[in-house]
Amino acid sequence: MEIIKLIIKRLFYSIFVVIGFSMLIFIFTRAIPGDPARLALGTDVPEWVAEKLREEMHLNDSIYTQYYYWVKGITKGDLGISLNTNRSVMTDIREFFPASLELALYSGTLMIILAILFGVISGWYNNTWIDNVFRVIAYLGIVTPSFVIAIFFVTIFSYSLDILPTIGRLSSGLTPPPYITGLITVDALITGNYKVLIDAIKHLIMPAFSLMMGPMAQNTRIIRSSMIDNLHKDYTMAERSYGILERVIMFKYLFKSSLIPGISMIGACLGHLMGNAFLIELIFNWPGLSRYGMNAMLKKDLNSVIAVTVVYSLVFIILNIIVDIIVNTLDPRIELGIGRGK
Repeated sequence: MEIIKLIIKRLFYSIFVVIGFSMLIFIFTRAIPGDPARLALGTDVPEWVAEKLREEMHLNDSIYTQYYYWVKGITKGDLGISLNTNRSVMTDIREFFPASLELALYSGTLMIILAILFGVISGWYNNTWIDNVFRVIAYLGIVTPSFVIAIFFVTIFSYSLDILPTIGRLSSGLTPPPYITGLITVDALITGNYKVLIDAIKHLIMPAFSLMMGPMAQNTRIIRSSMIDNLHKDYTMAERSYGILERVIMFKYLFKSSLIPGISMIGACLGHLMGNAFLIELIFNWPGLSRYGMNAMLKKDLNSVIAVTVVYSLVFIILNIIVDIIVNTLDPRIELGIGRGK
């Protein structure tokens, strides 16, 4: 019951967060220099055509009126028309969001597995050559930008070794599976199209690794520090004095408590994987929502920019709730703001 109360409470507060965030983004996008109508239509179009578009988008009205019409459209499931694609913004999000989600899921899964593995091993064998190897890997991941890692991977695995594809989600000769979830690997698995599944995974390898290297390195260091800190606590010393096996101490007593700081950071990193993926999507020509949002910002596509930022804010909110639940499961003593009149 306490978990259900937590979820309901966080969802209730999230409503106000999303409303406030949408207001800020709405104001900021209107403050960006440039005329959206002219950027969309070009300079050769007559002024009366541009003026008609401004009236349709309510750009001549006050910002309060514009926000009112935007909220009114959302209640009807209408996010407006994209000036970049000349389609419904909702249609664009349905098309581009699954690609970013699929990339983030694979990248996030790799990040979680490798960060926990490297962090725990490095902390357990601290100040040994094993620890030094993982620390070097972590430092390289932190100081190297993701686009540099992506270019390095492309140079080695695509151009030199020619073992991995570089562009897009599928090879040009393959037909995507029927749209079920929008995630090509999942849809291919559901329909039993294993040729497409393998090809899609190959296309995911380099973008996923490039995107997750930085967050993985940060979380490795956090988990390593937590592991070393717990190794020197009194309860660990007491367990060793009782003759408890090292592997029992490791997996039964140290593992869960050492993960808590890392899990909190991993939750934030998962959201950043989607929002910060625009460079990776540009390099690998990945048809995702981050690249779509970046193009919308450059062309001052107001409806698209607001929609993308609100979608990502919802992703962050959901991830934060999931992280709180996981952390509370790992250590129920942690106060989550429920049960004590808070």
